[in-house]
Amino acid sequence: RRVGLVVRTYSNTATIMSGYQQPYGAPPQAYGAPPPQAAYGAPPPQQYPPQAYQGYPPAQQAAYPPQDPLYAHFQSVAGADGQISSEELRRALSASGMSDYPRPGSFFSEETCRVMIALLDTDHSGTLGYGEFQELTRALEGWKTTFQRFDRDQSGTIEAAELQEAIGSFGYRLQPATVNAITKRYSKHSNGQIMFDDFIAISVKLRALSERFRARDTSGQGYANLHYEDFIFMTMSI
Repeated sequence: RRVGLVVRTYSNTATIMSGYQQPYGAPPQAYGAPPPQAAYGAPPPQQYPPQAYQGYPPAQQAAYPPQDPLYAHFQSVAGADGQISSEELRRALSASGMSDYPRPGSFFSEETCRVMIALLDTDHSGTLGYGEFQELTRALEGWKTTFQRFDRDQSGTIEAAELQEAIGSFGYRLQPATVNAITKRYSKHSNGQIMFDDFIAISVKLRALSERFRARDTSGQGYANLHYEDFIFMTMSI
């Protein structure tokens, strides 16, 4: 049985139905889990990964040297206001070695850094503070470990089948057609290969869109009534 995504618009209001019915709550329960016969959406509740691994863990009080060596990387690029922009984030992640895959000296693209900031930037300032930088780094460590696990030949790229496995390890169950569409959208060279930088952008957007949709799915049944402008804001601000 194939379950799809339906968007209906009535009087400037969009209703999004994703075809899953089980409720969700605090982790590790799944977001958007489908009925047993369906494959679209996220997996059953017991397979949903802990919040701290899949996305950004709860904010913690920032630690400063000598407790946290990340602070030196952050401080080296932060402005006088203690915030960093996407370009500064790019340099900080390179200095910390987080973007050093598959080879030392690699950089995340500035667009990927903008996507990272958008997930944590609750005031839409386009910048991150040190505490948010810590949260981002912890999430990146989990995503990097996952990418390396599925990049079995250590080429620095994965293909659609491996991307589907990686996404599944996060707790999502997406149809192959959906994963193929994601692969085509994010493959920088349109060759069906996903680089580490692409994978991070995909992981961040999946998490961000799921969180935003969940916040609007008040019944917990996989349905959300959205005003058209809210739908545009939810998707275009990431």
